[in-house]
Amino acid sequence: MIKAAVVGLGWWGRKIVRDLDGSPYIEIVAGVDLDPNVRDEIAGLLDVVHPDIDAVLNDDAVEAVILCTPHKFHTEQIIAAAARGKHVFCEKPLSASGDDAQRAVDAITAAGLQLGIGHERRFEPAVVELRHAVVDGQLGTPLVFEGNFSQDKFLDLPADNWRLSAVEAPVGPLSATGIHLVDLAISIFGRPTEVWARLSTQATSFANGDTLAITLAFEKGQTALITAILATPFVGRITLLGSEGWVEIRDRNHPEDSRGWDVTRQVRGEPARTSFFPPHGSVRENIESFAKAVAGDEPYPIPLEEMVANARTFEAITRSALSGSVEVVG
Repeated sequence: MIKAAVVGLGWWGRKIVRDLDGSPYIEIVAGVDLDPNVRDEIAGLLDVVHPDIDAVLNDDAVEAVILCTPHKFHTEQIIAAAARGKHVFCEKPLSASGDDAQRAVDAITAAGLQLGIGHERRFEPAVVELRHAVVDGQLGTPLVFEGNFSQDKFLDLPADNWRLSAVEAPVGPLSATGIHLVDLAISIFGRPTEVWARLSTQATSFANGDTLAITLAFEKGQTALITAILATPFVGRITLLGSEGWVEIRDRNHPEDSRGWDVTRQVRGEPARTSFFPPHGSVRENIESFAKAVAGDEPYPIPLEEMVANARTFEAITRSALSGSVEVVG
């Protein structure tokens, strides 16, 4: 049983606390939030809530921290946690900069600690099935990844929320949802090389955009086409097109409250088949996988190099969205 603290108790931090209730692998023993109103609100969910991260970093009873803070803080918080011997699970994106992500990974590695990342979509049963189909060669040569992850939850946020800030989150749809699809494309295709992205504000007053479209090139010739919108009612879809067949995954609801997935598979020479995958606690499974890795029971399934590649791609997409030009992924 790993004892951990959640740093940042907003919408997602509270979900993590709730999702991990009763876990046999990880126990949330403390929380951290700068906002006194949040600390008051969370009192019924956690017994111990601190106003700053140092309180848990200096607590020998806390073995790991789960960072649900704005991504501009992630790198330095990871480095500070590593310096105090704490394992770190960090919400996406790991960093807005590839070099900063590498610094964070280097600090964790040098300290002999475990790093986890909040890309829970890898743990959805339908996505696991898709990746198995790729590895087993059932789809032939993977050619194109298509994905859309749109939602309208941010319409309810106050205008001063950091998630809507052109400074704190300059490409809003990317850090909100699009980066999950980038991660899935990397998990299938490998290293991205170039990106062209278009960001616009068409249906809201969001300073950091509400509509994002990305064309992402990979080193072996594959392409990912990704869209993320913050004004459309929830819709989620992933399609992988291969030389011998294709698979499409459709979400029935936002992953925060999953209602399962409908998966259609078409292989040459066979009729298309559609199957249903029931809801699954992928957020919990991801963090429990991290806890098992901390305990030495099994390796964490997301490689560090893919975490860094994702951050470098995040940085290149941001540059492209703001410049309008094709950008090289560092």
